[in-house]
Formats: sequence, C-alpha cells, structure tokens
Amino acid sequence: MSAYKSDFLNILNERGFIHQCSDFDGLDALAAKGDLVGYIGYDCTARSLHIGNYLTMMMLYWLQQSGNKPITLMGGGTTMVGDPSGKDETRAMRTVEEIEANKASIKQVFSRVLKFGDGPNDAMMADNAEWLLKLNYIEMLRDVGRHFSVNRMLSMDSVRLRLEREQEMSFIEFNYMVCQSYDYVELARRYGCNLQMGGSDQWGNIVNGVELGRRMGTHQLYALTTPLLTTASGEKMGKTANGAVWLNADMFSAWDFWQYWRNSEDADVGRFLRRFTILPIDEIKRLEALQGAEINEAKKILANEATALLHGRAAAEEAAETARKTFEEGAISDNLPTIAVPASELDAGVGLLALFVRAGLAGSNGEARRHVQGGAIKLNDVAITDDKTLVDAGYLNDDGVIKLSLGKKKHVLVRPQ
Repeated sequence: MSAYKSDFLNILNERGFIHQCSDFDGLDALAAKGDLVGYIGYDCTARSLHIGNYLTMMMLYWLQQSGNKPITLMGGGTTMVGDPSGKDETRAMRTVEEIEANKASIKQVFSRVLKFGDGPNDAMMADNAEWLLKLNYIEMLRDVGRHFSVNRMLSMDSVRLRLEREQEMSFIEFNYMVCQSYDYVELARRYGCNLQMGGSDQWGNIVNGVELGRRMGTHQLYALTTPLLTTASGEKMGKTANGAVWLNADMFSAWDFWQYWRNSEDADVGRFLRRFTILPIDEIKRLEALQGAEINEAKKILANEATALLHGRAAAEEAAETARKTFEEGAISDNLPTIAVPASELDAGVGLLALFVRAGLAGSNGEARRHVQGGAIKLNDVAITDDKTLVDAGYLNDDGVIKLSLGKKKHVLVRPQ
C-alpha cells in the first residue's frame, strides 16, 4: 500500500529523498492534483554545480515527471551575500562579473535533466537578482525585516555554530536567511510557487521562508528537504583526490563522471541507483540484491545510467567502452584523458613526479613520490620504483603515446605536440 496519495511523494519516499517536511498531508494533497510549483535555489559560487546539487536536481526531475511544475532559481542576488551554512569563515566576495560568468556557465546543466518551455508543468528559470537588487533598504527593513526575530536567527545552526566557535560572522552573511526567505515570497507572488526544496542543511532557511510567507499574506507555503548524502565509509559525497565532482564536462569529463560511479563502494550502490538514476524501482531492487563479484555489474549500470542522464547516452556508452578496453582488454583507448606535452620537452625528459602532477594524477610532487614508494605508479603498464625517473620520448609506445597509470583505475595518456 502506498504511503501517500501523490506519485511525487511516493517516488521520493521510495527513492530515499525525504528528510523533513513542514506538512506532509497538505503537500501530498496539492501534489496529487498536480498543483505544486516547487523551486530550488542555486547560488553562482563556481563555474559549475557539483554532485550535491545534482541530488536536488533529481528532486525537481521527479516533481516534473509527476505532473507538477519545477522552478530553478539562479542566485544572482544571494551569491553577492554568501550563504554561511556549513562554513567556518566568511566566503570570499565575488564581483558582479564573476557571478554573471558563473551563472552563464551553470545554466546549461538544467536542460539536461528538466524540460523547459511554456507548458503547465514545463520547467522555468528565475533569477533572484531581478528583485533583490532593486530593494530599497529602509523599505526592506520595514516590510520584511520586522517579521524576523533576532533571537530565532541567532539560534539557527548556520549562525549558532559560528558564534559558539567564536568565529566571526559578518552582518552581510547574517542577512542571507532574510534574502532566501524573501525569495520564496517573491516566487509565490510572481509564479504561484508553493514549495521550496533543498538539502537538510537548508531546513531552517526554508522554514523561515514559509513563516515569512504566512506573515506577509501569501498562500500556504511548504518546505521539503532531502538528507545530505555521505558514502558508506562516512565521507562527504562528491569529493575525489583531485577535488569536487563537477557537473560541467569541461571541469569534470564524462569519463571521470562515469568512473566516479563505477568506483562506488558496494554498500552505496543501491542508494545511488535510487537517487541518481531513473531506472524502475523493480530493476533497482534486483541490482541491490546482487552479491560478491556480481555487484560490479550493478556498478557499471549505475555508471552508465547516471552518466547518460547528465551527459547523454552516447557519452555514457563511450565511457563504458573505454573502460572495457582499458581494464578488461588491457588496450589503450583514444578516449582516455589525454594531456599534450611539447615534443621538445619529451626529447629533453620530464620529471616523473612533475608529469603525474601535470596529468592531474597527483596533487603535488610529494604526493606523487608517495605513490611511487607505494608501488602505485606505472608507465605503459610497467611499475616505476625510482621517483627520479626522467620520462622522455623513449617511453612513447607504438601508438605514439605514453600511458600514465595510478593504481588500476586511473589512467592518462601523454601525447607529444
């Protein structure tokens, strides 16, 4: 028997997206009628969103698939303020030019997951710069600020934890929750929005928006959050040795994205299939039940489906074929990550450690040296034990490349230019 009347909440519940909700019954009733207009905000702090944002994008995907309308809110205004949630210090202030450039780069990813258009449940994109940058300070204090209790604001985790640690919080950061709450009111007035979703760390800010809407006379507003994901080993999801798992292909390639999912821990496969693919639940349950070596088949399917959704089926199939050739046949695929090195440099010889740093396989010479000492570094599939090795043109194989390997799963080709 279904836990809810609406497809939307049943899907989210079955796939593990639900953490907290301000009013399940009210939200369920609206969702069942297709009357939800839900949004999630995305600040423009980098040129790309990351995998944590992808989790919330999937909530918007299922909102649309269940017959309701999603809104993606670009934080052109709030990025100028800076969200203090989860931060130990004030974010660096970004210029208007940086924010605009980031915004333009971020926008492209949403159309891969959502259908935009003019239909009743087609997705739409808004930007809070449209109203936040036009606000009059005194009017804002009188019309909006009077509804906020400083006592309550000081109790919010994003504020309280900073103060308890005696870490400075600027006045501009303190105002972030006011801006986010006001976004909800504006979206309600302009577009009939009645649901804000986000990660569990945003619960306080979202509920503030619900309360502000009530005080300012909007229709009933709702809040829904999803758990912040960690891996089975307790690590924050979305981090690799080389940094964040970005969604833009120019910052994290489709190959790297495929590899990220393929290398998931066994205990994570089921959760990731539910949240980051659109496979039917029955198929996911079958894959979850696989044991031993068979779990690798589930990991390949996870990698294929998650990559196909974001980067397209062709990119996913290309990554899968590259992996098959590289790991199962021991061949060198042209689709492996590649760096170009001037032929003159290779003729003279490039230091092994510096080359691995250059290829993104190590963060520093020291890290690369530790990999050599641990027996993890290979050139053309041959282990290298001397960290003073000079890699020159003599290492070029019959294909005219040098294959750098870190462990069994990370490979980069060096091509002379």
